Amino acid sequence: MSDLLFGIHPVLEALLAGRRTVTRVVIAESRRDARMRQIVEAGRKAGVPVQFQPDRAVDRLAAGEAHQGVVAVVAGAAYADAEDLLAAAGPRTLFVVLDGVEDPRNLGAVIRTAAAAGADGLFIPERGAAGLTPVAVKASAGLAERLPVARVTNIVALLKSMKERNIWVAGLDAEGGEPWTSFDLTVPVALVFGGEGRGLRRLARETCDVVLSVPLAAGVESLNLAVAAGVVLFEVVRQRGGQASGEAGGGRRADR
Repeated sequence: MSDLLFGIHPVLEALLAGRRTVTRVVIAESRRDARMRQIVEAGRKAGVPVQFQPDRAVDRLAAGEAHQGVVAVVAGAAYADAEDLLAAAGPRTLFVVLDGVEDPRNLGAVIRTAAAAGADGLFIPERGAAGLTPVAVKASAGLAERLPVARVTNIVALLKSMKERNIWVAGLDAEGGEPWTSFDLTVPVALVFGGEGRGLRRLARETCDVVLSVPLAAGVESLNLAVAAGVVLFEVVRQRGGQASGEAGGGRRADR
């Protein structure tokens, strides 16, 4: 099944990452600039045909989405295998789990933030949540082509499996009992974020080893999901020595 990607970053990342088949790339005639030359060169190296077509044709292909002059036809969404991600977990694993995020732009923004923080993978439910649609991929600035994203049938079962593999499961919720900076994030950890508005679902919350919160000023109810994810993910980076990749720093071991 074919899908579309639109925008400079998503198309370029798809060509460079090579995680799924790109059938062809279509560029607007008016965009013969340096950015498009990058895409043409990446397409050539990947063996993907790149066509220049009238701007109106590109507009029609993108079906009203903001495309920045380039659209790619690709083969489906590039989901990773959840078991493969879990099997590859190590002493500095950092996973992100989204428990029912429905807005594809929020999903894309969290993917972008998680990739920037050096996360090893992101997990989403198969049903009742946003998936790797073209809108989500564009909101991720194309980083959905690089950060492994896996779908699972049951989030609670996933969290239990992570705990069996000695990955600490830390939920984030406005009602969390501990500040986000109080937990040892140098250990292998999965950060769990709830959906828009309702936060973590009860069973997911009860399965977490700890539920953390980001304290807010009086009168402020919540943070945007991607902002909250960024605050906590970069606390992981800080605790691990200020690096998004490489050897994790030492530190105290948290008690379950």
